[in-house]
Amino acid sequence: MKLAIILNTKDPETAWNALRLGTKAIETGNSTSLFLMGSGVEIESISGGPFDVAGTLKSYLAKGGELLACGTCLKVRQQEGGVCPVSTMAQLMELITSCDKVVSLG
Repeated sequence: MKLAIILNTKDPETAWNALRLGTKAIETGNSTSLFLMGSGVEIESISGGPFDVAGTLKSYLAKGGELLACGTCLKVRQQEGGVCPVSTMAQLMELITSCDKVVSLG
């Protein structure tokens, strides 16, 4: 199965859970892409409480997870694409139409 996860928040617990879901999907033989939009593009700076977003992100990427970020959302926040390529709405639309399942969090 091909899974797309759309993360639209910088809430630590939600980001952590999105990454855990993506990692588990990969571990069970699924192709997984995580598209960051809205405040989700701030994933590299998300921290809080018991939720190890940075470590879980590192694990997700090490296992082969794909990470994409909305270029407009980055620009609004005066950021550049850190650990992932800058993407567009056209690429998000392609991701949505090519995946078997789409999960949106945030």
